[in-house]
Amino acid sequence: MNGAMKMNDATMRFLLYACLWAISMPGYTQSAIRINQLGYKPGSIKYAAIAEPGTVVDFAVVRAGTSEKVLSGTLSVPVTSSFSGITTRLADFSALDRTGIYELVYNHQRSFRFTIAGNVFSELSKAAIKSYYYQRVSEPLRPAHAGKWSRAAGHPDDSVLVHASAASAARPEGTVIASPGGWYDAGDYNKYIVNSGITMGTLLSAYEDFSGYYDTVYLNIPESGNGIPDLLDEVLHNLRWMFTMQDPHDGGVYHKCTHAKFDGKVMPGITRAPRYVVQKTTAAALNFAAVMAQAARVYAGFGKELPGLADSCLKAATAAWNWSLQHPAVLYNQEEMNKQYAPPIVTGAYGDRNVQDEWFWAAVELSVTTADPGYLEAEQVDLNMNMSVPSWNAVAMMGVYTAIRNATVFERSLLHIQTLTNTLLTIADGWLSGGNKAFSTVMGQSRRDFAWGSNSVAMNQSVLLLKAFLHTKDRKYLNGASSNLDYVLGRNATGYSFVTGFGSQTPMHIHHRPSEADGIVAPIPGFLAGGPNPGQQDKCKYPFNDPERSYVDDYCSYASNEVAINWNAPLVYVVGAIDFLK
Repeated sequence: MNGAMKMNDATMRFLLYACLWAISMPGYTQSAIRINQLGYKPGSIKYAAIAEPGTVVDFAVVRAGTSEKVLSGTLSVPVTSSFSGITTRLADFSALDRTGIYELVYNHQRSFRFTIAGNVFSELSKAAIKSYYYQRVSEPLRPAHAGKWSRAAGHPDDSVLVHASAASAARPEGTVIASPGGWYDAGDYNKYIVNSGITMGTLLSAYEDFSGYYDTVYLNIPESGNGIPDLLDEVLHNLRWMFTMQDPHDGGVYHKCTHAKFDGKVMPGITRAPRYVVQKTTAAALNFAAVMAQAARVYAGFGKELPGLADSCLKAATAAWNWSLQHPAVLYNQEEMNKQYAPPIVTGAYGDRNVQDEWFWAAVELSVTTADPGYLEAEQVDLNMNMSVPSWNAVAMMGVYTAIRNATVFERSLLHIQTLTNTLLTIADGWLSGGNKAFSTVMGQSRRDFAWGSNSVAMNQSVLLLKAFLHTKDRKYLNGASSNLDYVLGRNATGYSFVTGFGSQTPMHIHHRPSEADGIVAPIPGFLAGGPNPGQQDKCKYPFNDPERSYVDDYCSYASNEVAINWNAPLVYVVGAIDFLK
């Protein structure tokens, strides 16, 4: 090849960036075929949604890059979605179980490539867990473990100030404490106990339900090979930080460790502004108590590797519970706090106005760990509250999961396990009887599904459905859970696979400071983007305003394109479960 025809490195990089830019442009889709862009396991239900009007009713599946037809079929009748106006017809290719790489062809259009294989979700499972490694706060991420996303240590947090709102006689304002480690919460550089609650509870629950699976998952993190499953090694990193957030003088727990305001678009640790621990709250203490009680059970199985840890967890949980009994309704109101104390704190509030669900969850976890259901007798614990899909401010269902898993503990208690089980199954059956028929997913049957962090709604729905499957062994629940995994991997109104690095059209500009500031084109893989959110609180420019498509792949969109530890946790649970079960 002569020099005139040979592209130099700069030209090749330009073309690569141009292609990546085009793929990530708002509203860009390769075709009208909305499909799980990663793939399927043999024996699973397999659908694609054709989001295009027309009279053509035939489709085919071919081997990738060829015209070799391996299956043909006819589309379903048209269905119009209530939340975008998109009319789709479904292509059912569930009969195809031969392993391989394929494309679905409709009306001269080809879908993104997808794989059928027994281990199709294994790498995604690892990446979803390893996303937490990339969120580690006070240690460098070395090339041997982080590859091209290696970086220097972030915030050391070895000289954190007690904020005026958190001052006490034993620790007056300005007291310097150490609070290193943990995970950055989301796209920002702060650490929040309340959001760590549901995150840690979900990850520990994944291990309790599927320990045999996670015992074999290798992540290539610094602790790999130390005799403790890598998932639990990663959880332990945040658990040790949580210990530092408990005041040893009274058992109370600080709400968060934070800058006074958000950092700019810089790598972690660049700014040198003071860090603070802020106000002790009941929500923080009860989330802490629930997580520590659950961790005491899980890590008790690793007493040789981690001597004394389980006992320390239970002691810390009990102290936080006792503090909560003395302070049953200390709520975090950042706006009011800032009227009284300086400096004003304007980072994420996680201000919960109702802590009944936290009381229930903590009481259940302590009851199971101590084999003493007497915690349920505390006057603050309501055994008859409404249950819903979990979120950071609605954690009662976390207690239901634990109670059902450990039913014998409650045989002679005030808690009626059968009632809880019936509630869980009623919710699950309601989702299965409804669903978003335009995309054949459980996700999207209600406008309320498209909230801030809507993709975590989808994954938390799947967690509940998987809990129903574990209890009943009825595959309809497993299939429902899988439909929502198909949703986040591309069978949705936007056409995006919402997990970075997995799929052909994935978010390239997540609201995540390290991914945006590191100078690397590709974002860190394994993160679940927030997803469609018609609230559009960030005031970015969105290509669509309807609930199903209110998403933009732009760093400015913290309302639809941020990542968060509590959003990735149900992704970890769901992908691991389906990788293991199906």
